[in-house]
Amino acid sequence: MSKDPKSANRVVADNRKARFNYEILDTYEAGIALTGTEVKSLRQGKATIGEAFAGPSGEEFFLFNAYIPEYLQANRFNHETKRPRRLLLHKRQIDKLIGATQREGFTVIPLKIYFNDRGRAKVELGVGRGKKLHDKRETEKERSWNREKARLMREKG
Repeated sequence: MSKDPKSANRVVADNRKARFNYEILDTYEAGIALTGTEVKSLRQGKATIGEAFAGPSGEEFFLFNAYIPEYLQANRFNHETKRPRRLLLHKRQIDKLIGATQREGFTVIPLKIYFNDRGRAKVELGVGRGKKLHDKRETEKERSWNREKARLMREKG
């Protein structure tokens, strides 16, 4: 009675523009250090990571500018909505990510926040290089052609 691991993950927030604006070269899975009200708010599925990024602060890695709305039932025990959140990674992974951010043109972008099959909040991080305008046009052309090709194949039968 084994579950498919892909079906067990419940995506809370997805950064859909990240793959359009960045060429993703490598991905990492990281845990997030959250407070109780943040977890409850995430379970309601209202987080936004469109403008978020990850970066080093000393010897640790943090998620900056991710918006997790306040949990309405928490009243005075609520959390800050855009506070930096510590990412839980192995030391070797942190060293690789710090090395990647120090190289020219590379950045670490959160691709999605989800709950794994054990109910833990995770972040999928992508190491990427920003695309130029002509690269974005090429991606759009390719996507459009693939859509057109699929439509033609459906019509032919």
